[in-house]
Amino acid sequence: MRFVPRFTDGQEFPHALGKIVCVGRNYADHAKELNNPVPNEPLLFIKPSTAAVSLEEPIHAPFSRGEVHFETELALLIGEPLTCATAAEAEQAVVGIGLALDLTLRDVQSRLKEKGHPWEIAKAFDGSCPLSSFLALKQVPNWNALTFSLDIDGERRQSGEGADMIFSVATLLSEMSRHFTLLPGDVVLTGTPAGVGELPKGAELHFTLTGGVEVTTHVVE
Repeated sequence: MRFVPRFTDGQEFPHALGKIVCVGRNYADHAKELNNPVPNEPLLFIKPSTAAVSLEEPIHAPFSRGEVHFETELALLIGEPLTCATAAEAEQAVVGIGLALDLTLRDVQSRLKEKGHPWEIAKAFDGSCPLSSFLALKQVPNWNALTFSLDIDGERRQSGEGADMIFSVATLLSEMSRHFTLLPGDVVLTGTPAGVGELPKGAELHFTLTGGVEVTTHVVE
C-alpha cells in the first residue's frame, strides 16, 4: 500500500507522495561520529516514493542484508512547485513538517563507498523511509526552535534542533531546486543529528517533535 501524506488532524494531503529528497551530513556532530568530513555544500540523494511507509506502523527492516541503522530526521512536505527557487520562495513552498526515520543498510553503504558507487541500494530500498503525519505550517511559528528526539527502549538515543543544521531549511530547498524540480507531494529530509546506530530487533521506538508529533512504534524481528 502506498504511503499517503496526511496532517496531524487526519486530513489527507491532496497530492500523492512523490520523491523523497535527502541530505547527508547536515549536522556536524553526525558527520564526525562517522568519520566523515563536514561538507561545504549539501550532499544530496533521493529515495523513491516506494521507500515510504507509515512511522505509526511496526517497522520491518531487511536484517538479512546486514546492519540496519536508524537516522531520525525532520521531514518537510512540499506544497508548491520549486525550480531554481530563492530562499524566500523555498520557505513558502513548505506546507507541513513531520518526522522521518532514514533507515540505512550500513554494511552495504560502506562497501559501496569503498568502490565509489552510488548509495541507493543502501538507502532507497522498500520501507527505508518511515514517515509521521505532518504538522500544518501554521503550527510551526519558528523552524529554528524545533526540537525532535528518538528514545529506544526508554533510552534517549538522538535529539536535534533545527538551529543546529549546517545548511538551513531555506538553503537546502533552494539548492535542491537548482538540480531538480520539487513538486507538491515531494518530501524533503533535512539530515540527522549525532547518535545514529544499529536498529535493535524487537525494540520500542518513541519519537517526539515540538508542536504535537509523538509516535511510538516497534521493530519487527
